[in-house]
Amino acid sequence: MEFDLLNLLMKRRSIRVFKDEKVEKELIQTIIKSGLLAPSSKNKKPVEFIIVEDKDTLLKLKDCKAKGNIGLKTAPCAIVVIGDSEKSDVWIEDASIAATYIQLEAENLGLGTVWIQMRKRFSEEGNSEDEVKKLLNIPENYGVLCIIAVGYGNEIKSTYTEGDIDFSKVKYEGFES
Repeated sequence: MEFDLLNLLMKRRSIRVFKDEKVEKELIQTIIKSGLLAPSSKNKKPVEFIIVEDKDTLLKLKDCKAKGNIGLKTAPCAIVVIGDSEKSDVWIEDASIAATYIQLEAENLGLGTVWIQMRKRFSEEGNSEDEVKKLLNIPENYGVLCIIAVGYGNEIKSTYTEGDIDFSKVKYEGFES
């Protein structure tokens, strides 16, 4: 059977409401494997993950950001994507690729996800990234890119179609072509 990546990309949507159903450890491990297989600059692999399933901690993570955090209210699991800034000066790009791989593998496994940005975001207490670091005891040299809420979706969103693809965003041989 041939894998259809474009179909998967068109099907994947951000899910912000999840069923009250635990995600099996085997599925989480498969998702994490995908993130660990993501390419990184000079193969330095500065990206690491913290898996959170404790409901109280998930709600505390939600409070680390003032807006755009609703997915953590019902998610049974979250994956905190962090990068070692001492290991690579492009940890942000590397972590972004790994986070995307995680979301795609979760979709492939029938799970929903939403990317909750933490880097350069704020909470009622201050810097979201600093709040997550404090809550999860993350060392100072690590940056927190995002938290990916993961679970069985409890909302239905329509699949993208070919008509949703905006080819006016594509330029050839330069911006003004």
